[in-house]
Amino acid sequence: MLTTTYIEHPFAQYVRILGKGKQGARPLTQEEAYAAMRMIMSNQIEPVQLGAFLMLMRVKEETREELAGFIRGVRDSFQTEVPQISIDLDWSSYAGKRRHLPWFILSTLLLAENGVKVFMHGASGHTAGRLYTEEVLSYLGIENAYSLTQAAQQLNEHNFAYLPLRCFSPKLQEIMALRPLFGLRSPVHTVARMLNPLNAQYVMQGIFHPGYRPVHQEAALLLDQPHLAVLKGDGGEIERDPDIECLVQSVHRGELSDEIWPSMFSQRHVKEETMDPKRLSALWSGELIDEYAEAAVVGTAAIAWRLMEKANSPAEALKATWDLWHRRPKGKYHTKTA
Repeated sequence: MLTTTYIEHPFAQYVRILGKGKQGARPLTQEEAYAAMRMIMSNQIEPVQLGAFLMLMRVKEETREELAGFIRGVRDSFQTEVPQISIDLDWSSYAGKRRHLPWFILSTLLLAENGVKVFMHGASGHTAGRLYTEEVLSYLGIENAYSLTQAAQQLNEHNFAYLPLRCFSPKLQEIMALRPLFGLRSPVHTVARMLNPLNAQYVMQGIFHPGYRPVHQEAALLLDQPHLAVLKGDGGEIERDPDIECLVQSVHRGELSDEIWPSMFSQRHVKEETMDPKRLSALWSGELIDEYAEAAVVGTAAIAWRLMEKANSPAEALKATWDLWHRRPKGKYHTKTA
């Protein structure tokens, strides 16, 4: 009697670990997560395996060990050499905004105008109905970078650069673009946020679901990230909502800390009626007066200022960034016209 012998695919072990039922399933170790991600990034798996793996991870939610392993796996997959450039602050932008404009972009420019080298990376278009950073920067007269080398040049010239994910990790961008097929975000969204591809000493992180805050914080420890601050940001972006109290969870030299930033207003503001990106340059130039927007810009910059150890308390950081805002060069960052 003839029998057919099937050879198990090497990636099947990782799907089995996650999907072996309530009693048999377990999280991946950091080493297993690293190995699995290296196989994914090098196209050594089948599409059906990728879908099963991502959705099993989505259901159970990633641990700090898995997140750290995934990030290391993606970093080691970069096909282009990462340029040696000293930057200060890594700022990820992957969520997109749907209720308010991305005022945090002005926060990063305010920091850049005051000597902080800010590297921003992100992706766009994976979720309908959201406004993404990549689509907005041209309204401020800023061009996207299209390689790590070009980003390094822009950082040297302007202290700011934005590089789309597809330009330094096209495979991860491809996986992120599967969101409409799944109907859900997958763990790669969390991984992308924490890539820190230029190895900045300071990292800002924004999340939407509060439960992810400590996972980011603890994964940073496993990755030996010297300094990180994570907050629940508006829409999931790194933007403080000035209407409410803000919990910032940080890592500083191997130690975890939590800090409460009080609300900046006694009453909440209604959401914006329009999402016109031209309002960003108008706010910067002073043509637009909007107390919520200004507080979002300054309050977000203050958290970064505090992260970078330029202030000893939230109140001191906020005072400093208000001073920077009032002294900003209002003639810069105008909308480009055809």
